[in-house]
Amino acid sequence: MAKQEDDFKRVISHAKEYGYVFQSSEIYDGLSAVYDYAQNGAELKKNIRDYWWKAMVQLNDNIVGIDAAIFMHPTTWKASGHVDAFNDPMIDNKDSKKRYRADVLVEDYVAKIEAKIEKEVAKAEKRFGDKFDKEQFLATNQRVIDYQEQARSILSRLAKSLEKEDLSDVKKLIEELEIACPMSGSRNWTDVKQFNLMFGTKLGASAESAMDLYLRPETAQGIFVNFLNVQKTSRMKIPFGIAQTGKAFRNEIVARQFIFRMREFEQMEMQFFIKPGTQMEWYETWKENRMKWHLSLGLGEDNYRFHDHEKLAHYADAAADIEFRFPFGFKELEGIHSRTDFDLGNHEKYSGKKLQYFDPETRESYVPYVLETSIGLDRMFLAVFSNSLQEEELENGTFRTVLKLPPVLAPTKAAIFPLLKKDGLPELAQEIVDDLKWDFNVLYDEKDAVGRRYRRQDANGTPFCITVDHQSLEDQTVTIRHRDSMEQERVAIADVKRIIHEQVDMKTWLQKIQ
Repeated sequence: MAKQEDDFKRVISHAKEYGYVFQSSEIYDGLSAVYDYAQNGAELKKNIRDYWWKAMVQLNDNIVGIDAAIFMHPTTWKASGHVDAFNDPMIDNKDSKKRYRADVLVEDYVAKIEAKIEKEVAKAEKRFGDKFDKEQFLATNQRVIDYQEQARSILSRLAKSLEKEDLSDVKKLIEELEIACPMSGSRNWTDVKQFNLMFGTKLGASAESAMDLYLRPETAQGIFVNFLNVQKTSRMKIPFGIAQTGKAFRNEIVARQFIFRMREFEQMEMQFFIKPGTQMEWYETWKENRMKWHLSLGLGEDNYRFHDHEKLAHYADAAADIEFRFPFGFKELEGIHSRTDFDLGNHEKYSGKKLQYFDPETRESYVPYVLETSIGLDRMFLAVFSNSLQEEELENGTFRTVLKLPPVLAPTKAAIFPLLKKDGLPELAQEIVDDLKWDFNVLYDEKDAVGRRYRRQDANGTPFCITVDHQSLEDQTVTIRHRDSMEQERVAIADVKRIIHEQVDMKTWLQKIQ
C-alpha cells in the first residue's frame, strides 16, 4: 500500500510539474476536489475526447451526437429519479469529525483483501516462472479462495443492505469489519444517513421570481428528452444511438484521489435505443465493443477487468463496470447499463408527451429500451496518464522519467531542436515547425544541451524529437528520435511528416477494434 501511495503522489506531482493538471484557484489555497487542466492536460483531454467521438459517432452509421444544455427543467430530475433516489450513504467519525461514504469505506476494505490476492499471485508467479498458470492458481489455492470468498461475502451483504436501504446494517458491517477512520484510527462512528448529491441553483432575475434548478448530475437525461427530436430530424431507425460529451456536477461526500472523483467532471455517454426484448444481446455486444476500444490504446490487457453489479440502479436490469488498475487499485472506469424503458417511460409520464418509436415494419409504436455506455473523461485521463508514467533504468546505470502516452493521444507529437543556436540551424528548424504545425501539435525548443532536451520531452510524453544539425543544411536530412525505444535514425526532412503520421493517425489505432 505504501508503494501505491508513493506511485500516486508521483503521478500528481508530475501532472503539475509538466503542465497537465493544476489545483483550481491554487493562489487562494485551492478548492477541494476541483482541478484545472493545464496547457498539456487540455490537449490530452481533447485527444481522448476526439478518440472516443470518432470511434463512437463517426465510425457508426447509426449513432449521432448532440450537445445538450447543462440547465434542464427541474421536473427532468423528478422524472429521472434523481430527486428521490440520487443519494449516497454518509457516515461521520465522531472523533476526527471527518465524513465518509459508508460504501466506499467497505469497498476500500475489500480492496485490501484483493491486494492480498495480488500479492499471493505475484509470489507464485515468481516461484513457478513460465510454468505459472494464473487461472488455475486462483481456482485451487486455498488461501486465495478464502480471500475471494471473504470479499464476495462482504460486497454481497453491502449490496443487499443498500438495495433494501437498510442503513443500520451498513453501519453494523463497518463495525464488524472493525473499519477505522483513515485519518484518526478511531472506530467511533455515527449512524449512516442518505445524502443527496445534486447541486441546487436558481434561474431568474430576482429572488422572488427565480426558479429552483439543479446542475445536471449526469449528461444522459439531455439525450432522453431529445430522443424524439433527434429520431425524427435524423430519420433514424431502431437500433440507433445518441452520444454526447459534457460537464456534470455531483456534491460528493468525499471527493478524493486527485481527478478520479471530483465535484465537477466530464462524461462521454452514448444511449443506444433498442427494441424491448433485445437488451441482453445488445448488452453483451456493447460490453465487447467498449473493451475493444480500451484495449486499442495498448495500456495492457491485465489492467482491465469487468465487474458485474450485485446492486442494480433503480432503472437497470443488468449492469457492469469496466474497471482499470489505477495506482490505488482496480476502480470503475466505464459503466455499461441496460436501462430498460425507465427513462423514456418516466419522461412520458411526467411531461404528458409521447416518447415512442413507430416501427414501419411491424406498424406498431413502443417505448424503446436503452443500452447505455458511460465513461468518465477525467478518469480516462487519469488511467492513461498514470499508466504511462514510468521510471526506466538505462544501460549506463542512470534513470529517466518517461511518459509513454499512446502517440495518438500525446499533446505534442514532435519537438524540433536546432543543435546550436547559430549557423542557420534555428531558421531551418523553424521552417520544419511551420510546415508540421498544419498537421500536428509540435513545438520548437533550443534551450539546453540536446540530451537534456530529450529528457524533458520524454517526461512530457512527446513521441518524437527532431534534431537539425549542420548536415541538415547540406543534404536536407534530420535525426529523428523515438521516445519509447530512444532509437535515432537519419531521415529526409521530406519524410518526417509521413513518419509522424504513421504513428499518430487515429485511423491506424482505431482499426484495431474493427
